[in-house]
Amino acid sequence: MNSTAADVVRILTVNGETLAVAESLTGGLVSAEITSIPGASRVFRGSVTAYATGLKHDLLGVDAGLLASRGAVDAQVAAQMAAGVRKALGADWGVATTGVAGPDPQDGQPVGTVFVAVDGPFGADSGSAAGGKVEALRLNGDRAEIRRESVRSVLALLLRELAGEQTGNERAQDTEQNGGF
Repeated sequence: MNSTAADVVRILTVNGETLAVAESLTGGLVSAEITSIPGASRVFRGSVTAYATGLKHDLLGVDAGLLASRGAVDAQVAAQMAAGVRKALGADWGVATTGVAGPDPQDGQPVGTVFVAVDGPFGADSGSAAGGKVEALRLNGDRAEIRRESVRSVLALLLRELAGEQTGNERAQDTEQNGGF
């Protein structure tokens, strides 16, 4: 996993961009993975571990009605967490994890239900879709395995988005040269 974190730190450094992290079920593991990389201080703004549902609203701006109707384990909640931490900590990119690591179900969701999200400086020329990205995961394993895989998954999603941003201009130029397709 360290190589993915290293790639994330490298690309953010090259691009002159920053990262903020919002975590629930991972309880700080994403932040620990990023900050284990030498030079992370150039790009890592900080993190919010909003384990309690109310903190997702109070600190990250997640819609209270959404939390009340769907609970904390939800794709929209993950998206709002990523956008909220990005805004709260003044970062170019925000990532978030929310889900059920076990041992018991939560908010009507079974153990292993996880949502990871990325929110970034998306624009017409970025190569990324507007509004961020969310992935729904159904993970197997014990609590520790689910948490580790959640970290791996959110960093992989971020790396794909960063790689898309890095090559977005080249793709846009290629699209123009090929008649807009």
